[in-house]
Amino acid sequence: MTTAAPPPPSSTPPDWPHCGQGADPAADPVGCRGVHVPGHTACLAHLADTDRDAYLNGLTPGTDIDHRSTPFTEDLLHRLLTALHDPTTGEPHIGTARFDGATFTGTARFAGATFTGTARFDGAAFTGDARFDGARFEAASRLGPLVCGAKVVLDGAVFDQPVTVEMAAREVSCARTRWVSTATLHLRYAEVDLRDAVLEYPVVVAARPDAFPSPCSSDLLSEAELSGREPGVRLTSVGGVDAAHLALHTIDLSVCRFAGAVHLDQLRVDGWCTFATTPTGRGRRFPWRWSRRNTLAEEHHWRVRTAHRPALPHGWIPPPPDAPELRPAAVAALYRQIRKSLEDGKNEPDAADFYYGECEMRRHDATRPWGERALLTAYWALSGYGLRASRALAWLGAAMTTTIAVMVLWGLPVDDPKPTITGRQAAVGQQVTLTTGTPDPVNPAGPLLDRVTSERSEKALRVVVNSVVFRSSGQDLTTTGTYTEMTSRLAEPVLLGLAVLAVRSRIKR
Repeated sequence: MTTAAPPPPSSTPPDWPHCGQGADPAADPVGCRGVHVPGHTACLAHLADTDRDAYLNGLTPGTDIDHRSTPFTEDLLHRLLTALHDPTTGEPHIGTARFDGATFTGTARFAGATFTGTARFDGAAFTGDARFDGARFEAASRLGPLVCGAKVVLDGAVFDQPVTVEMAAREVSCARTRWVSTATLHLRYAEVDLRDAVLEYPVVVAARPDAFPSPCSSDLLSEAELSGREPGVRLTSVGGVDAAHLALHTIDLSVCRFAGAVHLDQLRVDGWCTFATTPTGRGRRFPWRWSRRNTLAEEHHWRVRTAHRPALPHGWIPPPPDAPELRPAAVAALYRQIRKSLEDGKNEPDAADFYYGECEMRRHDATRPWGERALLTAYWALSGYGLRASRALAWLGAAMTTTIAVMVLWGLPVDDPKPTITGRQAAVGQQVTLTTGTPDPVNPAGPLLDRVTSERSEKALRVVVNSVVFRSSGQDLTTTGTYTEMTSRLAEPVLLGLAVLAVRSRIKR
């Protein structure tokens, strides 16, 4: 837990009677601008002990409080919330709360508090955890902007009205948070946990590109406690969430766990949301690299757990201790639903990566029939499930090269057979009968290298090119050549079609 001094005085003084006005410099060495406690000329932090005790003793549950720009220690905040405890619930009950610009050192615990009026924390700074777990915001339309150097906890909190949440924090936990109405979360720097959150209306989680403005001046809120970190937002889990009401905008989803969420096919993914990718390293025994594609964290976890093969490269993300162990069929279902979400958003190229991931999991699913898995393996090897044009073109090139070689060495006859005419003259009436025939092609003989000539190579190339477009070359062939041409006329157009399909899947809109 880090502790920092209250923020320096703003160039524009606040428009309320504040502690620094006429304060004794010895009693207020940092130039405190906390709002005056009613009936006094100092903020709650700099009030005399007897006056502070009298103020706190006079508070009752549901009272409106105004402690803007006041520096709070853990003890001072605890005493304030204790004075507002409702004896029927045993939790703080606050009417309208104004903590704009306040500074909280240590852990700020608002856990279980009920805010029946507006709760304002605009420009508040937390140098430790800010805990609102179990709090209820009955009329709050805005929470923040605030800066927290550690963790903001909203676990189990309830927001009854449409609300905008603005926070810059290292972590934001919204486990079991209930959003009774619409909500927009503008965040910076944070790792966000939405496990088991209840979304009754649309909720948007978006990364804010710029710092939040200060409510007390024209300056921006200081984010010194978060320096050295990227300002982007990373979502860690949506397990147990009804994703039909969730929209994500420019969020890092590389470690997000989707298992347990429902209606993932209705999840909205907008802006520049990024997913995990396959490792870039090579296998230990095999020379090829993993084809680069977007993946789900669940596939990474599965591959790490099943990494008994020495050829598996480093780079797959290991699962956290609490991550459930999913079977390939479950991961395939996640891929299928998110693919549908991306397709509905007209993001066909990125959706193709999730089709690839779905097929990969189906191929590794031992519960599926052997024939289906064999077919998927062939589909993967030949064209990367119809998504890797380079793989299909490589196989096409190899097939054409093989066909040419077979034609040159065994498929073309020694010479093109020439038609011959045979006849017979009848003795009576001078009748002549002529018969035209073509002899069988003569198989080439002799050393193989002697058969490799430019003429034979040109003929073989012509046969192969016609085969690719499913045409017959009309060339006389040996028996071996005839069957080779038949095979190439079936296989090579299929490989060409797979390459075209792969290209189309990457440029389709």
